[in-house]
Amino acid sequence: MTIQDPKTATSEQPAGTFPHRLDGKVALVVGGTGAIGTATAKLLRDAGAKIIVTYRDHPKIDAELKRLAETLGDDVTTLPADVADTPSLIALRDTIQRDFGRLDILINSAGYTVPVKHSDLDALTDELIDRMFEVNWRGQFAAIRTFAPMLKESGDGLIVSLSSIAGTNGIGSSIAYCAAKAGIDVMTKSLARSLAPEIRVLAVSPGVVDTEFVAGRGADFNTKVAQTIPVGRVASAQDVAAAITSCATMLTYSTGHNILVDGGRSL
Repeated sequence: MTIQDPKTATSEQPAGTFPHRLDGKVALVVGGTGAIGTATAKLLRDAGAKIIVTYRDHPKIDAELKRLAETLGDDVTTLPADVADTPSLIALRDTIQRDFGRLDILINSAGYTVPVKHSDLDALTDELIDRMFEVNWRGQFAAIRTFAPMLKESGDGLIVSLSSIAGTNGIGSSIAYCAAKAGIDVMTKSLARSLAPEIRVLAVSPGVVDTEFVAGRGADFNTKVAQTIPVGRVASAQDVAAAITSCATMLTYSTGHNILVDGGRSL
């Protein structure tokens, strides 16, 4: 990530470096095998952090792990965990404590959704609602609850949760998804107060992102939506990863805020 033009770089701030390096810090990217998680892991690695990425078995996991390996090579530790299964998070914490001895950064990027028309109330079943909140809200909270003690020990802990502008504009893959993301926004504010000053808590809210996260959205959908976005394109995974990484490398005096990465779509 280039922060400063080489022509204006000084000896105190060389071109191509981060204002706040992460050397010696350990970063955990929960659900990090997806496009956004992988891109975030790479940028955090480039900033100097040791990277741990969690994964769980699902139909696309082999392809995601291959992409992760191609992106980071040997500079990543992959460990199994499921945010919907708290015992697996506790086991993950014990492994990290044993093998790394510390945790400084927690990135909550695990997510789940199924497209459901907002007008089709019957299609949004109790089971689907429960699963949506189990992964997208309860799972993020469970990860924070599990790792908060280690982050407090760091003395300079950081939590960044992946939210969405769907949490504020009510436009998203389903009403339940929008509601869960709104919950993340509120959780971020509440935890920023309760975990300060040892831990900062932030959320990053993308608009439409060019990934395979929402089934059925392809190039045609992105082209159509791009026409409604002021900057004229949908976000890339790298756009979102840059915002997440900036929470650790640049926005070091910020907490409790929701950072929009939507190209102006929410205007």
